[in-house]
Amino acid sequence: MSDAPTQFAEDERIKTRSKFREAMIRPELGGIIGTITVFAMFLIFAGDSGMFNSQGVMNWSQISAQFMIIAVGACLLMIAGEFDLSVGSMIGFAGMLIAIFSVTLGWPVWLAILVTFAIATAIGALNGFIVVRTGLPSFIVTLAFLFILRGFAIYLPQTIERKTIIGGVADAAEGDWMAALFGGKILTGLFQWLGDNGWIAVFERGTRKGQPVVEGLPMLIVWAILLVIVGHVILTKTRFGNWIFAAGGDAEAARNSGVPVNRVKILMFMFTAFCATVFATCQVMEFGGAGSDRGLLKEFEAIIAVVIGGALLTGGYGSVLGAALGALIFGVVQQGLFFAGVESSLFRVFLGLILLFAVILNTYIRRVITGER
Repeated sequence: MSDAPTQFAEDERIKTRSKFREAMIRPELGGIIGTITVFAMFLIFAGDSGMFNSQGVMNWSQISAQFMIIAVGACLLMIAGEFDLSVGSMIGFAGMLIAIFSVTLGWPVWLAILVTFAIATAIGALNGFIVVRTGLPSFIVTLAFLFILRGFAIYLPQTIERKTIIGGVADAAEGDWMAALFGGKILTGLFQWLGDNGWIAVFERGTRKGQPVVEGLPMLIVWAILLVIVGHVILTKTRFGNWIFAAGGDAEAARNSGVPVNRVKILMFMFTAFCATVFATCQVMEFGGAGSDRGLLKEFEAIIAVVIGGALLTGGYGSVLGAALGALIFGVVQQGLFFAGVESSLFRVFLGLILLFAVILNTYIRRVITGER
């Protein structure tokens, strides 16, 4: 019997990667690079324009928060392997329901909001049910609901009020506890202290003399932060998060492993509708009314933010933090062009270039992960 040492073949299932290579295939990489690039660009070209003072920061933070809220839902749904093109129409539809319930029908605002959330999430569940039961592409199913919801958002106010814009929500919401959760501000005392100590700008004349220009943190931003945290924790720290990845990566293999794929996808459609309704409610409380055209193109902007943040269009890969960075890029670019004195129509050009870069980077990442050439 030979005394030569036994040679073991390397197990292909156990591979070591360098830290650099691990960093290169992180889903957030494109969002991080894009964020650094965008901030550097506007620091150079708009650094002295007021973009980075307290009011400027609040402006682009609020725009980013809008994108962030709907991007979280779109991100989790895309990782689960599905799309929802009805997000923008859901924003317009949900906002109109709140206005009709609270102004036209005279319901308490808190009740109008709760019923609207219930209807919206039920529609999200219906979207998911149709997709998993029929096997139709979610692109087609939600495209149909894009038109259905937008049609109702126009038809209902025209039929009831003979107009497509309903105001008066601000008056109806006065003193309502739930309205404050979507349209109020927090940390007002902190911002007043910052103003008193010269950290942020204050009004120097008029009836508001001595008050900070930025009075507090809007609930829109609070909701964005909360949804990003909750989405990230669910995706990375829970078994359900593993199910989301599995459902989008290989649905059949996931089913064979005991993952309730259909339930996961339906819940993700419901969560996407929930996020759209949060956006709609904050918007209604901010403007004091609802319009039938609210939310136009938001579904595509949400998907772009998610793709910029590193999610693969094929599902099974992505990051909520990356989607949040993609939304941040949206807000900074949109407001940055204004502060830099650039024609605002170029906003779409910048987004297209960033999207193209993100897709190319994501394609490289997919090839690294799958071993494709």
